[in-house]
Amino acid sequence: MTNSIREAATAAALRLSAGVDALQFAAPTTHVYNPLDYAWAGHRSYLKQHASSPKQVIFMGMNPGPFGMAQTGVPFGEVALVRDWVGVNEDIQQPFNEHPKRLIEGFACQRSEVSGRRLWGLFSERFASTDAFFADHFVANYCPLVFMEASGRNRTPDKLPASEVAALYSLCDTHLRELVAALQPEWVIGVGAFAEGRAKVALKDVDVQVGRILHPSPASPAANRGWGEQATKQLEALGVWQ
Repeated sequence: MTNSIREAATAAALRLSAGVDALQFAAPTTHVYNPLDYAWAGHRSYLKQHASSPKQVIFMGMNPGPFGMAQTGVPFGEVALVRDWVGVNEDIQQPFNEHPKRLIEGFACQRSEVSGRRLWGLFSERFASTDAFFADHFVANYCPLVFMEASGRNRTPDKLPASEVAALYSLCDTHLRELVAALQPEWVIGVGAFAEGRAKVALKDVDVQVGRILHPSPASPAANRGWGEQATKQLEALGVWQ
């Protein structure tokens, strides 16, 4: 059973990667990274280790951060926590059409992604071990792509024009449904309002509960006031955590 779950999650990720690679994006988007391609070794290791059993909860973010999953292939993939706690440490390749201001250094990246440090940091503090967390929990992203403008500025999926997101969201919705079918969670928790909104659309006909926690990004003033405590209270209020 465990192999079939992992194989289903892995096959779904490969289908998503191939699908998004065929999409076209126009200015002001000038560079698009697909970590499910060049950082596949990291993502494959993550799935192999942690997507082999049913879960109670899937936490879902929006898309990769430039110093998180873009570097490691792991959602919210802050380098140190991914290496030392999640247990993934692989050689990462270079993306096609690399932006000179957004170099991919893989696990040699010295920058720390605050969102990932807060999210995985909370899990590492609350759970006695990595295995204890992944026994019932999994972390995913809705969209696998990183979008950048000519300046190197990050561009999130919610800023893309409607003409571009229709095909993108269709692929991402399908992948989310396939991931939920494989892992059979009771809850999908959107990390932030965007992820919650997309989960509600994609899973409207699926027997799963959808909730939300505050996004840990430092761009959110609320998240800079004890994010971990706030997220824990939100999960307890939902009944996800005791």
